[in-house]
Amino acid sequence: MRGRGGEEEPESTIPLLKSHHEAEEDDGGLSKRVWVETKKLWQIVGPAIFSRLTTYSMLVITQAFAGHLGDLELAAISIVNNVVVGFNFGLLLGMASALETL
Repeated sequence: MRGRGGEEEPESTIPLLKSHHEAEEDDGGLSKRVWVETKKLWQIVGPAIFSRLTTYSMLVITQAFAGHLGDLELAAISIVNNVVVGFNFGLLLGMASALETL
């Protein structure tokens, strides 16, 4: 790597990180950094929120259709939805607990 005067500097003397003062000048300020991190966060969280909303909507729509069929059908669908969601939650919670030990 070339130094400021054009001479070669050994790699061991080149700093890996900017000094604290240089980093502050380049970033612009707290509000800009918060905005950048918020945009990055929404790119990750947005699909997860969409997935959760569509999954919940499927359960609600299924119960609405069953409610139009009759009381017995609505009761059956409600029980089945609760059982399936309970097993699903239990399975996912068990998997998450198993991963915590790794």
